[in-house]
Amino acid sequence: MSRAIRHNMESPWERAKMEQIVRADIAAFGAGRAEMANAMIEQSGVRVRPDRNRGRSAGINPSGRFEPVSRHVFDDGWNSLEELPPFKTEVQVEKPRTIITRNESPDISFDRSINPYRGCEHGCVYCFARPTHSFMGLSPGLDFESKLFAKPDAARLLDKELSKDGYQPRTIAIGTNTDPYQPIEKQYRIMREILEVLEARGHPVGIVTKSALVTRDINILSRMAERGLAKVALSVTTLDRMLARTMEPRASTPTKRLEAIRQLSDAGIPASVMVAPIIPGLTDQEMERILDSARAAGAREAGYVVLRLPLEVSPIFKDWLLRHYPDRYRHVMSLIRSMRDGKDYDSEWGKRMKGAGPYAWQIGRRFEITAKRLGLNVERRTLRTDQFVAGGKDQVQLTLL
Repeated sequence: MSRAIRHNMESPWERAKMEQIVRADIAAFGAGRAEMANAMIEQSGVRVRPDRNRGRSAGINPSGRFEPVSRHVFDDGWNSLEELPPFKTEVQVEKPRTIITRNESPDISFDRSINPYRGCEHGCVYCFARPTHSFMGLSPGLDFESKLFAKPDAARLLDKELSKDGYQPRTIAIGTNTDPYQPIEKQYRIMREILEVLEARGHPVGIVTKSALVTRDINILSRMAERGLAKVALSVTTLDRMLARTMEPRASTPTKRLEAIRQLSDAGIPASVMVAPIIPGLTDQEMERILDSARAAGAREAGYVVLRLPLEVSPIFKDWLLRHYPDRYRHVMSLIRSMRDGKDYDSEWGKRMKGAGPYAWQIGRRFEITAKRLGLNVERRTLRTDQFVAGGKDQVQLTLL
């Protein structure tokens, strides 16, 4: 086995495009179609062997776009490629100075969020957070799913930040980047500690997750919901269990997510469903069934997001699509580009979440009609901020007494 190291002289953006995938994409739309595209990627050596990434969605592990070199594995005649070990989940402790992340994006409903973890073992192939692993010198591909970072000081940092003079409470969003209830939460319990702080402070929180593990914290969430301080959204991409297994391999099954909505709703916790992301030509035909099933499980609100393919997510998704659904490749990518002005992605505010053009318009109208028929979004639950307790820990404990 040999590993070629090529110094990248192009811009980070050019490196992110991954020339092997770009050429395969062109081939997929040409005479050779998907069969030739798959052969080109296999011959390039960019794909990781199936036995090494078993149980993961990404099939490639490209160097981060900020790295000065790119690595390409190939057999040099010694037949030693089989010596490379499978990807295993590794967790490092991260010690940030602050835990609340602020944003000023005009097309999202929150201005602050918390990420208890960096990277996500759920391994959703379409995850728009993948490029953030490049900031750690790691790959947005398989590294994002297997090399994780936990922030065990999150609850302490949160309490400290909430104690600052002049802090103004507004809903904190959790799960908007990586999932707070991914499998390692069972061991680290960081999310539960965060909820304990928020409950003590009387601070509102909105959670988005793909994991049924959220039901573990029903006791805290139900108390907060009774005070108007909590709501939870379960993201459901497909009801097809086989598709979910290849696309989001370590997330809860669709059935378990719907059951989580039922349990949350029965406990008095406002539960909603996010049909996200909608993948045109692959999952968009399921939108009505997902909304119907979620409403039957107790969801009262719903939303949707169209597939986003920023930066390195695009080649990772394309490789996955060629491996698992080669016969649909041209159709899916054509529809995606029809909603993104001919590109894989358009980051323009107001367009990045929903897309634009006739097909995006059709998805939006279908969602609106179905939501109206099912009585979803009749009332939007607004969380309260008037119960917030400022000051240090001693003051919070006295208030609880």
